[in-house]
Amino acid sequence: MSESNSSLPWPETAPVAIIGGGLAGCECALALARAGVPVTLFEMKPERFSAAHLSPGLAELVCSNSLRSDDPDAAVGMLKAEMRQLGSIVMQAAAATAVPAGKALAVDRALFSAYVSERVAAAPAITLVRREILDLDDAALARHAATVLAAGPLVAESLSQNLASVVGAAHLYFYDAIAPIVAADSIDMDKAFRASRYDKGGSATEESETEGGDYINCPMDEATYQAFVAALIAAEKVQTRDFEKEIHFEGCMPIEALAARGPLTLAYGPFKPVGLRDPRTGARPSAVLQLRAENREKSCYNLVGCQTKLKYAEQERVFRLVPGLEHAEFLRLGAMHRNTFVNAPQVLAPGLELKTRPGVYLAGQITGVEGYVESAACGLWVGLALAASRLCLALAPPPPESALGALLAHLGRPVSKFQPSNVNYGLMTPPAGRHPKKKRKELYGQRGRACFQSWLCDNGAALTRLGLAAANLQP
Repeated sequence: MSESNSSLPWPETAPVAIIGGGLAGCECALALARAGVPVTLFEMKPERFSAAHLSPGLAELVCSNSLRSDDPDAAVGMLKAEMRQLGSIVMQAAAATAVPAGKALAVDRALFSAYVSERVAAAPAITLVRREILDLDDAALARHAATVLAAGPLVAESLSQNLASVVGAAHLYFYDAIAPIVAADSIDMDKAFRASRYDKGGSATEESETEGGDYINCPMDEATYQAFVAALIAAEKVQTRDFEKEIHFEGCMPIEALAARGPLTLAYGPFKPVGLRDPRTGARPSAVLQLRAENREKSCYNLVGCQTKLKYAEQERVFRLVPGLEHAEFLRLGAMHRNTFVNAPQVLAPGLELKTRPGVYLAGQITGVEGYVESAACGLWVGLALAASRLCLALAPPPPESALGALLAHLGRPVSKFQPSNVNYGLMTPPAGRHPKKKRKELYGQRGRACFQSWLCDNGAALTRLGLAAANLQP
């Protein structure tokens, strides 16, 4: 990426239009507003909802309430740390609405959405318009200096078709799935137990809820596990449309698709029993279905790793085969939805501007990043880069050794078959020299933090002009 963030001149008073009030759109809007750039944020809810959204609030989390690992040496943990230093609203909201989830960062979805919605409403530079934008030539966009399409992977059909006409064959998709949620008081705790992996005790006591027992675990013996897998594979599934090939993102495969790969796939994957022992027997189960709290009251739990495209009645029947869930009350059932993205290396310029439509930028998952955190980080960067362009500031891209820099580099790296990606160390050049495998993650983390801090120092004057507090720029 070059230091030029826009191909267009910037009228002094014209606002930036942002289409979509999800994580990327809100990050982008607040980054621009913090720098004093006026924004019109278009959100189609509640006028219209996608197949997966339920709430009129902004920044609604659809698939899960988890923002994944908070380990600072994990790639996604590094990305979160960088986002915090860049003033991320998503990281602020997550800190304010977190729920226990072991080493992961998980949030109360409703409180999270409310927090972000309130911050957007309180920003004088942001005008929120509840209106669907049907295409990139919509009259409502005409008076804006630039347009950011942050409609997410669930972009409405009309806008998706319009984008397809702009980018042609580089308009792609994959299928994603949502996991069910059950009521906490419907889980049979005589069969399930509360613990996080590698807890010493793992008892279902009040103390364990705060001392590492953040998950409810439903243990399965070999016969129960095999019966569950067989039922899962045989169950009726929702079919995709006739003209669409079913393509899944590898990091979020439907549980039944994983089970079909082999009888032990789940036991070595989302149902792995490693680090867990049933406190009643002291033995490690053959497999464990884990449930993670959805809200602070712990009144409902998400079935971890159980995203599915089974028909609704089949979901209730199959998941009630799991010990502890025989009488589960399903508050939300799993669902399947199509995610749209573009072939970023082909269609996007270095500033994530459409090559064929100067002045139109993409942000979030539609660019080909995958995951809540990555989507928000992408929106945050587009907001910062556009604000810098508006203020005639030179803002260099983050270094490729950093998590954000590596993620952005992924969007510009030509490959024969472009696919969405979470942030991971495979996107970075390995540290020089030979190192033990257990040491590599730490080395990536140390190098990434040092390079990002150096970048912050080099770009400190520009970032301060963009509204970041001096404290944010410190290690």
